Amino acid sequence: MTSVLVVVDLQVGVVRDAWDADGVLARTVALVERARAEGTPVVWVQDEQDFPRGSDDWQLAPVLEPHDDEERILKAYRDAFAGTDLADVLAELRATRLVIAGAQSDFCVRTLGQSAAALGFDVTLVGDCHTTWGGEHAGAPVTGEQIVAQVNAYFVGLRYPGQTFTVEGHGTVPLA
Repeated sequence: MTSVLVVVDLQVGVVRDAWDADGVLARTVALVERARAEGTPVVWVQDEQDFPRGSDDWQLAPVLEPHDDEERILKAYRDAFAGTDLADVLAELRATRLVIAGAQSDFCVRTLGQSAAALGFDVTLVGDCHTTWGGEHAGAPVTGEQIVAQVNAYFVGLRYPGQTFTVEGHGTVPLA
């Protein structure tokens, strides 16, 4: 199994009002550092639909520092595979498993995980390294914390033939 860490949309404009943003960012920094130390490739995804390239809100959160040799995927849809070269990048890296962290849990993170599953990848969601905003559904308030918990539960229960789906913590997720 060849794992790739994919960090999704942890941009200034996204994390500004997200649930537990500081904690998620600190844990993601530790996860990225561990991935690099273990030789696991890191791929960065950035949303360009809601944030114009180069704007302050488009920038990754300041604590995140991609290396020059790490791939960046610029996307215009929730699905990081749609209209991008992500599939080609993952093929070049010989990825069979995606380890996913990022924002927004209920949109871009979940969609990426679902698409990866449909494309045949094993998926590990880093349960304490994704975040989102709260909102309202059918007139009922829903917190970011509740949405994160629901997305974690979704991936624990995901099933495809011959594939593995897990939710792990940043400190214990196997990266190799």
